[in-house]
Amino acid sequence: MTTFAIATLGCKVNTYESQGYESALLDKGYQEVSFKDKADVYIINTCAVTNTAGSKSRQKIHQAKALNKDALIVVVGCYAQIAKEQLLEMEHVDILIGSSGKKELVNRIEEALHGVKKVNVLEDVRALTVFEALPVHHFEHQTRAFLKIQDGCNQFCSYCIIPFARGAERSLPEDEVVSLAKSLCANGHKEIVLSGIHTGRYGRDLNTTLTHVMKRLCNEVPRLERIRISSIEMNEITDELLEFMQQEPRIARHLHIPIQSANNTVLKNMNRPYDVEWFKERVNYIRSLMPEISISSDVIVGFPQESEEEFENTVKNIKDMKLSFLHIFPYSKRDYTKAAKMSGHLPNAIKKERAAKLAECSKELYAEYKKSFVNKEVSVLFEKQVDGMLFGHTSEYLEIYYMGNPESLHQMKNVKIVSYENDKLIAQEIEVC
Repeated sequence: MTTFAIATLGCKVNTYESQGYESALLDKGYQEVSFKDKADVYIINTCAVTNTAGSKSRQKIHQAKALNKDALIVVVGCYAQIAKEQLLEMEHVDILIGSSGKKELVNRIEEALHGVKKVNVLEDVRALTVFEALPVHHFEHQTRAFLKIQDGCNQFCSYCIIPFARGAERSLPEDEVVSLAKSLCANGHKEIVLSGIHTGRYGRDLNTTLTHVMKRLCNEVPRLERIRISSIEMNEITDELLEFMQQEPRIARHLHIPIQSANNTVLKNMNRPYDVEWFKERVNYIRSLMPEISISSDVIVGFPQESEEEFENTVKNIKDMKLSFLHIFPYSKRDYTKAAKMSGHLPNAIKKERAAKLAECSKELYAEYKKSFVNKEVSVLFEKQVDGMLFGHTSEYLEIYYMGNPESLHQMKNVKIVSYENDKLIAQEIEVC
């Protein structure tokens, strides 16, 4: 039996796409093994958002060849798209697929195993206009499921390689979104994470909106107990979406909203479509509708020309907004982008120092947010057992540890948070009077 292994780098969209490759290969009778083991076929689903991601993608290619020098090496995704010349020169890359042609990946593998090697499927991604669906009906090792509904980006932030790697914005038709959601729920998934490169811009090419498709999911998929948005830009969060969230308890009370910087000068240099004052106003408005909602964010530190004063202004503004937690990224210079040509690039030591300071800020904010839930009742989807306790996430994406019945595993259950110990929220059964 032909064996395969998949290494996935990067975002939730890549996670979804890798699941699509896995499902298609299993349906063909292939056997999956760990990427640490010897396999006949290795698939590296690459990321290009930072230099580190590109380096890890190359490392995975070398690792695969070291494990089996005769294996078929398949490189797919964003790094494949933007580093095609470098990858084509590598003797041990057999199949190269960028941001289109992914649904043909399994067919390409079968052709290659029968003697047709060195396949190069790379197109001009900016010419792509049609969403390429990779239907996934089940996530074998996860309680929650991802559903990719959007791809591509038209924003062109000055630091970002994604528009060059993923192409223009395009969306999965609504009927297909609903059909896939029904299939995922029929296969036991109770929470679906709507994913995309610009999830909030879903439907702009189809004359519909994210809010509209979410309303359809709530109305037409009765088994769906929770819908989560993976990430969304502040300028994509409409009043209509917020009002629907406020009315519909099945929509997760967590919005991950990348701010990237909380200083206006840096935001302008980044070509971000807002200023700090407006972002703060929207945060306050969201909390006026849903006071306990978790609002997390992405921040880039060490952007070219970012002064110490500008960085400190970012820290102050993030503390003022009381964001629940942060994902922090030292600026990474990417070819093709406007920021790469800017003057004033900062040393890595400064980037590292600022990232550490902001990480400490994030830790303090998250601890404060988590403590505010002690003695409150929450709804938790329990996903696995950890150290003899059930582990899961609330609607606000809080991690909960529960000393309860193992029969609650993979179920949604209301529990009471009773303590915050060693950075963990502990819950127990709700007492019935």
